[in-house]
Amino acid sequence: MVGPDPNYPYPFENLKRTVFLKNVITKKNIQVGDFTYFDDPNGGDDFENKNVLYHYPFSKEKLIIGKFCAVATNVQFIMAGANHKIDGFSTYPFGIFAQGWEKEMDITKIASKGDTICGNDIWFGYGSTIMPGVKISNGAIIASNSVVTKDVEPYTIIGGNPAKVIRKRFDDATIHDLLKIKWWDWHIDKISRNIKYIIATDLDKLKNAK
Repeated sequence: MVGPDPNYPYPFENLKRTVFLKNVITKKNIQVGDFTYFDDPNGGDDFENKNVLYHYPFSKEKLIIGKFCAVATNVQFIMAGANHKIDGFSTYPFGIFAQGWEKEMDITKIASKGDTICGNDIWFGYGSTIMPGVKISNGAIIASNSVVTKDVEPYTIIGGNPAKVIRKRFDDATIHDLLKIKWWDWHIDKISRNIKYIIATDLDKLKNAK
């Protein structure tokens, strides 16, 4: 096979700041696709604890990240365990402290927005924050230090706090074709043969890749 081994955690030998994430994930409620990497100068091995926050053992929500995503330093995924009850007079989480308070508040029943699902070929810029239950589609770009509170459409660049659409990367027809091609699902040998077309803008050549 041409290219790095997606089943080996460190694509750069003797440099542990960059990891292919799927190989360092131990939690069943986190799923990451092939070749998605995370970079941190302090080491990327503890991503699931340092960068996926409020994801407790009792959490039902999943974090799903697709293939060929680039996750920069200090990107954080805030999970539903961070939510507080907000329909009463106080938002204080009495129930987490037990000692009898748990009888008044079942913390496992606080409203959830569902799984956080990120597609393929997404670039998560430095320090961006993804809030609970957000869906980010294929080919999106998240600008540095953005706070993503809403779903992101395919091949869209967003930025800010809260993040807003900056622009689409391509016209609608091109996006439609790219989503139909799904190059990230090709066999790795085909991907390797056609990298020059994947990173270029000649759609016909990508469509006709062999």
